[in-house]
Amino acid sequence: MLAAVRSATAGMPVTDTAAAPFGEGRWLFSHNGVVRGWPHAVTGLAAALPTADLLTLDAPTDAALLWALVRHRLRTGADPADVLAGVVTEVAAAAPESRLNLLLTDGSGIWATAWSHALSVRGDERHALVASEPTDHDPTWTEVPDRHLVVARPGHVRCTELATRDRTTGVR
Repeated sequence: MLAAVRSATAGMPVTDTAAAPFGEGRWLFSHNGVVRGWPHAVTGLAAALPTADLLTLDAPTDAALLWALVRHRLRTGADPADVLAGVVTEVAAAAPESRLNLLLTDGSGIWATAWSHALSVRGDERHALVASEPTDHDPTWTEVPDRHLVVARPGHVRCTELATRDRTTGVR
């Protein structure tokens, strides 16, 4: 399950289509944050997308564009961790000072990034939870360090630093 609450960034449309989660097939996606310098800072990244993807964006927002970038790479069969790491680092390079917490799930795993924004994780043998902040007072919540990628599923939670992650192999 993926849930999101939207507080629209100034200048972004406030419509149902602009609210996460965005989805396709088994994938659900959400963005918590803002792309600084929107939309001009990321026009180069947007230009690399197929025209049909741009013409069918759910809304003219930073989150919808981030979803299009992620979705395009997922369609090639790329590893979800590599997809999020690549999109976040490329967007951060194009739009410094952006807050880029991306959250992706296929129903069995969760991939998320913490980039200049709070993120917490909690997992055990039956559950994996990732949230902007802890949803209760359970002491097993762990804050995800800034500029880290989380891969979580029941029985498994791993955080790796984004800056040192090799996007071709996924190894640090």
